[in-house]
Order: sequence, then C-alpha cells, then structure tokens
Amino acid sequence: EEAPSAGYGGGGGGGGYGGDRRDDRGNDRDRDRGGGGGGSHSDRRDDGYSAKGNYDSKDLGANLKNIEWGRESLVKFEKNFYQEHPAVAAMSWEEADRLRKSKSITIVEGTGIPKPVRTFEEASFPEYVLQEVQRAGFKEPSPIQVQGWPIALSGRDMVGIAETGSGKTLAFLLPAIV
Repeated sequence: EEAPSAGYGGGGGGGGYGGDRRDDRGNDRDRDRGGGGGGSHSDRRDDGYSAKGNYDSKDLGANLKNIEWGRESLVKFEKNFYQEHPAVAAMSWEEADRLRKSKSITIVEGTGIPKPVRTFEEASFPEYVLQEVQRAGFKEPSPIQVQGWPIALSGRDMVGIAETGSGKTLAFLLPAIV
C-alpha cells in the first residue's frame, strides 16, 4: 500500500494544495475564491499531468529518449568572437609583455595568448556595450579585464585570480553578452 502524500495532490476544497488554506490574517482563502477542487491519483493522465494540471515529480523524464550522438549531425559552434583592434595588432609582443608586467599580470601557461587591451574600445565590444560601460562611469579596464577579455572573446579557457572588487565579474560578464 502506498503511503499518503503530505501536502500535495489531494483533498477536496484545497485546489490540490493540501496545506492550510488560511491567509496570513487567518481568513479562509477558499471562501474568497470559490474553493478549488482537489485531485487524486485517478485524475492523472499518461503524460504525468493530472486532469487539474498538476504535475507529479515522480514522472520527471519519463518521456525522454536516449540519443545516439554518433548518428546526429550537429552544427559546429564557433565561439571566437574576438576581433583584434588595429591598435592592439600594432602592439609589439615586447610591449604586450611590458603592459602585463606593469599591471602584475602573470601568464602561467598556454600558447598563442592574445595581447592585452588598454582601453574598452580596444576590446572590440559592440557599441551598445561601450555606451553602457561609459554611462556606468568606468574609466579604464582593470588588469583582469585587460587580459581576460581577449582570452574570453577568443573562446579560450582561462583561470583568472584577482582580488575582490577588481572587476572579475565584468571580465567574464561582458564577453557573455556578446
């Protein structure tokens, strides 16, 4: 025999809620709303929903089918949105290294690391993003942003470590908007 469920799916007059039908002032909520109907297991359809529209969580995923990914043809998703700004392209690798050093940026490992940017404009964000950054009062990118944006926009993986309040959230959030 199945144990009775607590709180959901049964009882008349409770709209299927099964809990106390009084509001925070102690008034009976059903009196003001014309009652409800309850629900029972006999009201449940084959798709997991009851006749009243309530869903039984025991049926979650019941209609899912296994996918044979080897037989599927997926569209390739390219996540490289970075357009190197002409000023960044003109920067020598030695100048890029000096900029990283001046901002205490350390690259631990990796190859083909994009050069850092010096301004919001050099990050090549769309105009609507640049307008909001300017409206928010930001003057220049923080060190994590200077190097993080070119990496993130290039679709590369990165672990960035910086202090609280250093702009890490904006460093990953702006590329996500693009």
